[in-house]
Amino acid sequence: MAGLLVAPFVVTGCTTTGTTAKTEKTAAVSHVKSVNGVKTYTYTARDKECLERAMFFESNRSSSDGLMAVGTVVMNRLASGRYPDTICGVVGQKNQFAPGVLTRKMESSKLPDVQAAADAVLKGQRHPKLKNAMFFHTAGLKFPYNNMHYVLVAGGNSFYEKRNRDGSLQNPVPQEPYNLALAYSPQSPSLPQDPSYDVTLPQAGPVPAAAPTVQVALADASKMETSVRGSGLGPQARGNRLAHNNDVATAQPQIQQVASYQPQFDTSAPASQPQSLGYAAADQKQVDAIGALLLSQDRPETPL
Repeated sequence: MAGLLVAPFVVTGCTTTGTTAKTEKTAAVSHVKSVNGVKTYTYTARDKECLERAMFFESNRSSSDGLMAVGTVVMNRLASGRYPDTICGVVGQKNQFAPGVLTRKMESSKLPDVQAAADAVLKGQRHPKLKNAMFFHTAGLKFPYNNMHYVLVAGGNSFYEKRNRDGSLQNPVPQEPYNLALAYSPQSPSLPQDPSYDVTLPQAGPVPAAAPTVQVALADASKMETSVRGSGLGPQARGNRLAHNNDVATAQPQIQQVASYQPQFDTSAPASQPQSLGYAAADQKQVDAIGALLLSQDRPETPL
């Protein structure tokens, strides 16, 4: 999210400007549905790459704290309802992230660390200090605004919330549960090759005894015969940074993973400690409903 400050240098960061996805011309088609009363966002391998790019170009890549913080800001914006309703839409929004965030090459020995951090974000991990933060700027800068409430400095950035004079949040992030559903086409060259992540299996590390905050189940759609036709157009950022070729046929989507969770933030935990997550199998009826939703959507899988 790039704010440009010309005097006499360029500052990158998450600007304080917020708009709703509905005001964007490229967000005419909503990618947020209600499945059994729960808000559901679908994302693809391309959306995952957009998340990786934001984390790669907006943070000191040697800082795991900084990577997780940038990823949390992206997901907070997605869930807020004030920004585009896809990850690529959030990252590609005009004048929000660093220039060239969706076009520059990611060349670094730290790229595997960035990809691992993006995976963790999509599986439910959030930075414990950023419950409502949707903005950041380069660390060390000062601005004459009284509504900037700083909560973290990490990865070369200062992260903050916007608060009113009485201390109340101007734009709190909704805390109700929501779904993240991954769908991809096997024919796509951007198809992830990693094994499926199944959190119903035992996980290493301590798991809190409280009620689970993350529920994930895999939905196998290989036996479902569905004909999907689309225009080849997906969520785009202004400036056609995410433009697609209309002549490319849309591949039939497959369901890889469905995650239903409500992020939990422990603001008393040290920022360097990873967040613990509890897992349980999702209700099969809900998984089937989400699967049917994904197969009915037109989500192109052309790589960036």
